[in-house]
Amino acid sequence: MAIVAAFAVPHPPLIIPAVGNGRERDVQDTIDAYGEAGRRIAGLAPETLVISTPHSVMYRDYIHISPGSRAHGSFAQFGAPEAAYGCDYDVGFVDALCAAVDAAGIPAGTEGERDPLLDHATMVPLHFIWKAWPDDRPRPKVVRMGLSGLSPAVHYRLGQCVQAVAGELGRRTVYVASGDLSHRLTADGPYGFAPDGPKFDEAIDGIFRTGDFLALLSMDPGLAERAAECGLRSFQIMAGALDRTSVSAELLSHEGPFGVGYGVAAFTPTSAAGADASRSFLEQYEDAHVREMAGRKAAEDLFVRLARLSLETYVRDGRRIDPGNPHDMASLGEALPAELLDGRAGCFVSLKVGGELRGCMGTILPTRSSLAEEICANAVSAGTRDPRFPAVRSSELYELVYDVDVLTVPEPISSPDELDVRRYGVIVSTADGRRGLLLPDLDGVDSVEQQVGIAARKGGIDLGRDGWTLERFEVVRHA
Repeated sequence: MAIVAAFAVPHPPLIIPAVGNGRERDVQDTIDAYGEAGRRIAGLAPETLVISTPHSVMYRDYIHISPGSRAHGSFAQFGAPEAAYGCDYDVGFVDALCAAVDAAGIPAGTEGERDPLLDHATMVPLHFIWKAWPDDRPRPKVVRMGLSGLSPAVHYRLGQCVQAVAGELGRRTVYVASGDLSHRLTADGPYGFAPDGPKFDEAIDGIFRTGDFLALLSMDPGLAERAAECGLRSFQIMAGALDRTSVSAELLSHEGPFGVGYGVAAFTPTSAAGADASRSFLEQYEDAHVREMAGRKAAEDLFVRLARLSLETYVRDGRRIDPGNPHDMASLGEALPAELLDGRAGCFVSLKVGGELRGCMGTILPTRSSLAEEICANAVSAGTRDPRFPAVRSSELYELVYDVDVLTVPEPISSPDELDVRRYGVIVSTADGRRGLLLPDLDGVDSVEQQVGIAARKGGIDLGRDGWTLERFEVVRHA
């Protein structure tokens, strides 16, 4: 069995003595558990450490694997340049992994490196592993991987490739998934408090205790976003590296004294007798995902089905549908009501994949002769003209989740006190024509200050320097 163990670990820099300067005593449970993990890894004598980190190079649609033969780094950005670490990379493993992901059609590899220095989420686990490692034994080589905005299934499949390569090369391999839990556990934490912060940590604790990796794949992305976590995708790759493997799961520690959750967990294979089909979590997840998407589409209202039809027709056939043409509307199964054919309003169409935004475009006031035409045009724009994303490909259409927000006419307000992030969207404007808009009731936007600040940044507006005015509007959200 090439994957001899896996560990989920946090990466608070202050547990490095040179950084903490005594403050590390406030996370002693984490330090003690980390020391235990380091000793276990040293006792397993792996030849290769595979480390996934949220603080290496990260792209939305590509998973970066660090190239080269060696890397180093330090905690200089945390005031401790003397705390420096290095490692040799396992070049043979990286080459084989790149070949494996290419064959599997996974968008991952060694291209696009922006900074070769080791990041703190890699160096913190190395600190404890090197500390426990015997001086008379060669250290294991390292494979370092980042994360991406791709789906849970893609991250799990990458882990499967790690597992396969370790087996093919005959490498004794330990997987280390570096990742903190929620950053929103307390009001004085880095992102303030959110009720979903403790909920996320409680859910991860349960997974770490039981080894239920299906729950890692099916975690509500909205919950993860509201919790402001950074470890979930790292843990999903780790789960793939243990695909079809029976494990003994142990939660070694969990605490969050600074408003950030730190969990240390160990997963040890319990049998070499063969694959455990009951732990084929990717197949289980994909089956459930197909049922979920089918149910979601069956429940879509007419506004959303119109947006979906418009974008899918444009991407597949290269033409725009006409809401007034019965032939174009036939697949909807019902006639469009007067609200859509005769009414006019601004609207926004938002697209998501796996809980992540994939495009959003819209109009504040009506620009077309009917609301139906407005929805159709904005659906195509959301999928093909949002400058933040490449145009939607036909292979992505099935995975898209749509929201259609129909706006009321914006009204001027004199103060942010007249806003409510759940009820009202906001428009921030300047006299020279700059304008930024944010819809209401968005995940991760919990205060009026956040809402106004984000809208201003979208419009290139400096709230401290520019003169600006506010408008508010309400929406009817269709999903």
